Amino acid sequence: QVQLVESGGGLVQPGGSLRLSCVASGITFSDYNGNWYRQTPGKEREVVATIPSGGGLAGYGDFVKGRFTISRDNSKNTMYLQMNSLKPEDTAVYSCTAFTWSRIYWGQGTQVTVSS
Repeated sequence: QVQLVESGGGLVQPGGSLRLSCVASGITFSDYNGNWYRQTPGKEREVVATIPSGGGLAGYGDFVKGRFTISRDNSKNTMYLQMNSLKPEDTAVYSCTAFTWSRIYWGQGTQVTVSS
């Protein structure tokens, strides 16, 4: 059974930081590319960041503007999203995915709330 489990969300003040983790099981994680998505009610889901299966060159949504960093440790079957300089508009449910050209697996999501 494939599982992706996110953790690290919570309530943080504007300007603060959070580090999200996504632990994969049931797959050979190093065979899969990774994404972080986010979604808020009433808005379309958007890609936050993407990282290739072996790590290396990552891609980010325009709204990130150098504030977030995606990384992965395939030896731990884990992907991370370091989020700095958080803004209230970053409030959302953040979900991770592991994907290839033919399949995609989703985590259940973790809530991030940025508020004073």
